[in-house]
Amino acid sequence: MKRRLGCRVAALGGLAMPNVTFPQRRQFLHLAAGAAALPAVSGLAWAQAYPMRPVHLIVPFAAGGATDIVAHIMGQWLSDHLGEQFIIEHRPGAGTNLGTEAVVRATADGYTLLVAPSAAAVNATFYEKLRFNFIRDMAPVAAIVRAPLVMLVEPSLPAKTVPEFISYAKANPRKISMASPGIGTSPHLSGELFKIMAGVDLVHVPYRGDLPAIADLLGGQVQVAFVGAAPAVEHIRTGSLRALAVTTATRAEALPEVPAMGEFLPGYDTSTWFGLTAPKNVPADVVDMLNKTINEGLADSKIKAQLRDITGVPMPGSPADFEKLIAEETEKWAKVVKLSGIKSE
Repeated sequence: MKRRLGCRVAALGGLAMPNVTFPQRRQFLHLAAGAAALPAVSGLAWAQAYPMRPVHLIVPFAAGGATDIVAHIMGQWLSDHLGEQFIIEHRPGAGTNLGTEAVVRATADGYTLLVAPSAAAVNATFYEKLRFNFIRDMAPVAAIVRAPLVMLVEPSLPAKTVPEFISYAKANPRKISMASPGIGTSPHLSGELFKIMAGVDLVHVPYRGDLPAIADLLGGQVQVAFVGAAPAVEHIRTGSLRALAVTTATRAEALPEVPAMGEFLPGYDTSTWFGLTAPKNVPADVVDMLNKTINEGLADSKIKAQLRDITGVPMPGSPADFEKLIAEETEKWAKVVKLSGIKSE
């Protein structure tokens, strides 16, 4: 005959305990402890299983540019090593803000990520009425690559060095047209920083991308341009355009014969960079997994060669390192936007 258990309840550590025999009590405590740990175990198992379906990488530019190339390189690596597709999705518009906002508003589960460009640090100040705050609303996952810009002039311009160009520009205020791939872009702001630090007055002429700007520089419609190094390399090597400097503090591996702007203007250092961000509150385990996998990719010789083809330098590091870079860049470009007085169109 089975012994009937009483229904009296005893309190133990805030847990209501049936009045049971010792073996039964031990079994009950074991089950209770397992149940309490279940949410944590389930969360860990979920993170270990990530990704369980395709992940969308949002590129806030049209197809074909440097951001798109970086997205495909790293997206393929992530697909190969995490076992699910990382799908490239282009959301161009509003100076990268449309694509960025789409990720900000997405569910914070790691399945919608942004291939974040350096423009995000510029836009924080350049656009006055954004419906998001990049630093507040995004979780940095990993920096991927940094690439220098280059200052190009048409060969007929009587300036073969940066000091010569500065002297010529000072003697001809507002007579030199400066091309960039668009107002508010990193190359444009790099040109504005050059104007401030060199004390020259150039007329900015915005284009819709590097290639149209370079085309008009080749045609003599403009005299100087700040553009990405990758589309300029062939013109520099053939001599159809003259590179006065790369925009970094030190010389670029892809163009070792071209001086660094920092050699002439100490403290000048600009470049474009790309990284991966996620909506705020994405699980930390997912961020860590993605960061670890990306850093492994940046150490791979094949990935390094692919990035080198676009004059890129890998930027391995932690999410905190990327967060620091974003904060520093946002602060720097805020000062340039304010000093230059440029406004979004």
